[in-house]
Amino acid sequence: MGLPGLTIGKAAQAAGLTRKAVRLYEAKRLLPEAERTKAGYRLYDEHDVELLIFIRRARTLGLHLDDIRDVLAIRGGGTPPCTTVRALLDARIAEIDTTVIELLALRKTLAETRQRADDCTSDQPVTVCGIIEDS
Repeated sequence: MGLPGLTIGKAAQAAGLTRKAVRLYEAKRLLPEAERTKAGYRLYDEHDVELLIFIRRARTLGLHLDDIRDVLAIRGGGTPPCTTVRALLDARIAEIDTTVIELLALRKTLAETRQRADDCTSDQPVTVCGIIEDS
């Protein structure tokens, strides 16, 4: 037996999300528009909670909302989206590798600048700070 209509707070709690995240996912059309009570409260069911859990897990892996929407659309069309997911994961790994390389280069530059900073004296003519201006 499925869950009875859950309020946004209960659905969010069941999925390990915030109410704000649930509203965002609905607004971004990752989640179907919720049914409403006569008083206007959103109601979610077990399928919605399972979908929210999937979205949370996909976000934890670093997938972008547009990517998740594509995966859900493929699955909604009756096709397993595993090939697409593999490609998305490969793309995220490549993005992270690029970010790591950029961060390591930045760290090297910062360390070199910090090392030179000890040689910077306050009697040198500068506009603001010679440490930064000379880097």
